[in-house]
Amino acid sequence: MSRDRGPVLKRARALGIEPQYLGVNKKSKRQPVQRRRKKSEYGTQLTEKQKVRFTYGLTETQFRNTFDKASKRAGGAGENLLIMLESRMDNVVFRMGFAATRREARQLVNHGHFLVNGKKANIPSMELKAGDVVSVRAKSQTSPKFAELKDMIITTPAWIDLNLDKFEGKITRTPERGDIDLPIEEHYIVEFYSR
Repeated sequence: MSRDRGPVLKRARALGIEPQYLGVNKKSKRQPVQRRRKKSEYGTQLTEKQKVRFTYGLTETQFRNTFDKASKRAGGAGENLLIMLESRMDNVVFRMGFAATRREARQLVNHGHFLVNGKKANIPSMELKAGDVVSVRAKSQTSPKFAELKDMIITTPAWIDLNLDKFEGKITRTPERGDIDLPIEEHYIVEFYSR
């Protein structure tokens, strides 16, 4: 499996994303380079696609397959794509506050620390639905990683109901476009793939 192990801050700066959206609370000390050249339409579309791909940590093939599935669903393809990405298991774990970044969430899911509706789930790309309950395995709850969460105040999106005492969260409804706080213009992604 391929993974992006490049420097997060450098890539975020190149794509124009604030590192806080990725769960990284750092600021780059480098000054942005002034570019006088205007971006082409293709360049804008590509940057927007790469921004979403990098934020959610998908390979090009995974992203293209997700877009193809999103375009077959009823509604706008761009909006469907973002909702599908937001409903992924690794992203839900990140949104629940069980991991600091999506990369860490993916690793925790891969290592089998979570249950979905009482069954072990170790596939980060698994799409969750309204009514699904994600919980930390009883064996994992005693680890220092999860034990320190008891004292923290975690803010979750409106579509997740979190219960830190039980180390579980319930997806109350499907996320909507308004719930996604990332500065993304999804129509550029649709234009990119419809060339």
